[in-house]
Amino acid sequence: MMINKVEICGVNTSKLPVLTNAQMRELFTRMQGGEISSRDQLITGNLRLVLSVIQRFNNRGEYVDDLFQVGCIGLMKAIDNFDLSQNVKFSTYAVPMIIGEIRRYLRDNNPIRVSRSLRDVAYKALQIRDTLVSKLSREPTVQEIANELSLPLEEIVFALDSIQEPVSLFEPLYHDGGDPIYVMDQVSDDKAQDIQWLEGISIREALRRLNERERLILTLRFFEGKTQMEVAEEIGISQAQVSRLEKAALSHMRKFV
Repeated sequence: MMINKVEICGVNTSKLPVLTNAQMRELFTRMQGGEISSRDQLITGNLRLVLSVIQRFNNRGEYVDDLFQVGCIGLMKAIDNFDLSQNVKFSTYAVPMIIGEIRRYLRDNNPIRVSRSLRDVAYKALQIRDTLVSKLSREPTVQEIANELSLPLEEIVFALDSIQEPVSLFEPLYHDGGDPIYVMDQVSDDKAQDIQWLEGISIREALRRLNERERLILTLRFFEGKTQMEVAEEIGISQAQVSRLEKAALSHMRKFV
C-alpha cells in the first residue's frame, strides 16, 4: 500500500518531482531555445506549486480536480511568459498568475450576475495587471492599470469590485489552534439588540393575558401567516368574527406592550 498517496486529475501527488533553482533555469533556457520537452518538465516540476495554491480555495465548494486543472492553466501561462533576465524567483511570479486564473474561473461561475460591459472592463484590467506584473516585477497600482486602459480610476475600482466572488459567512478569518473566528462572527445583528429583546418579552407577556381564542387567532394570523379566512375555517367561525376578535385582541395587547 502506498503511503500519503493522493490523486488529483489522475496525478499521484506523492510522486511529483521538485526542481532546484539551477534545474529550473536550465530548463527555461532550453525551453526558450525551442526544446518542447523542457516545457513539459517545467510543468510537471511545478505542479506542487499549483497544489499549494488551490488549498486557499478549499472552502469554495468547488471540486478540487476542477481547481487543479484551472491552476495548471495559470501555471502554463506563467511558464510561457517568465522572463529569465528578471531577478525574480519563478514561484514569486507564478503564484499570482495561478491565483488570478482560479479567481477568473470562480468569477465566471459566480451566481451573482454582472453586466457584460462591466465584466469586460474588469477582465481587461486583470489582463493589464498580469502584463504589468511581468514588466515591473511587482504588483501594479490600480492607478497604473487605469492609465494603461485610459479609463478613470473610479471605473476600474468599481469594475474590479463588481466581480469579487461572494464570501461565505462560515469562512474562517482567524484560527489559533482553538475555535476559529468566522465571517459571521464579525457581522453585527440588529435583531439581537437589547430593545428588541425586551419587546419580544413584552409581546409574550401580553399574549398570556389574552383568552385562549384570542391567543389562537393572533398566533395563526401573525406567527403562522394565515389569512383571516383560513383562520375562520380552522376554528369554525366566520371571517367577520375573526376580524372583530383580532382587533379586540390587538387593542387589549397594546395596554401591556
